[in-house]
Amino acid sequence: MAFTSRLLSKSRQLCGTQTILLREHAVPVRFFAKEAAPAALKGDEMLKNIFLEVKKKFETAIGILRKEKITIDPEDPAAVAQYAKVMKTVREKADLFSESQRIQYTIQTRTQDIPDARTYLLTLKEIRIKRGLTDDLGAEVMMMDALEKVEKEIKKPLMRNDKKGMALLMAEFDKVNKKLGIRKEDLPKYEEQLELKIAKAQLEDLKKDALEAMETQKKREEFKDEEMVDVKSLDIRNFI
Repeated sequence: MAFTSRLLSKSRQLCGTQTILLREHAVPVRFFAKEAAPAALKGDEMLKNIFLEVKKKFETAIGILRKEKITIDPEDPAAVAQYAKVMKTVREKADLFSESQRIQYTIQTRTQDIPDARTYLLTLKEIRIKRGLTDDLGAEVMMMDALEKVEKEIKKPLMRNDKKGMALLMAEFDKVNKKLGIRKEDLPKYEEQLELKIAKAQLEDLKKDALEAMETQKKREEFKDEEMVDVKSLDIRNFI
């Protein structure tokens, strides 16, 4: 079950902060809007529902992983693509978040009660840092510069409910995206690249875990004369 746990564990965040910025720019209304809270449930009922939901998702994921062949070879693009495809199937069938969707959810929950644009952008930076993301393009500085320009023009702090002010900021963000060569219509491509990076990182973790497990086993007296198998020959389905 060690392999299973690794497969279903939360993936490492290896993308640049542009993923956050792209999502923010593509659907700004979604992030700036206030959403209604779900109906309150009693404690026991809530815990029961959570348990049943998690159990259902886990069983669905395991069912898929028992059928699909995964080759533990992070250096093989075909193996990485196949692994990413399998994990995408798991997410879709088990109704799990993709990495970009996790980022969106984090942004929404952390920023929904923030009234002003400056605190909003600073919170995005905090989220990026805590998730181990990097701002390789320098987009954060450019976004803050855009906010400074808008606030100087309107002569006051920009509030998120200021429709005219926010329209000015979105226009400035569009200029930032254009300067960075980022297009909203390319979002699916960026997300696919992100998922492939994550898939490769997870395969690297699986390979490391498998090698460590075999090294540990080889130290045992009954296995000391046996040769270690090639990790690529392992079939994860046999360990689930």
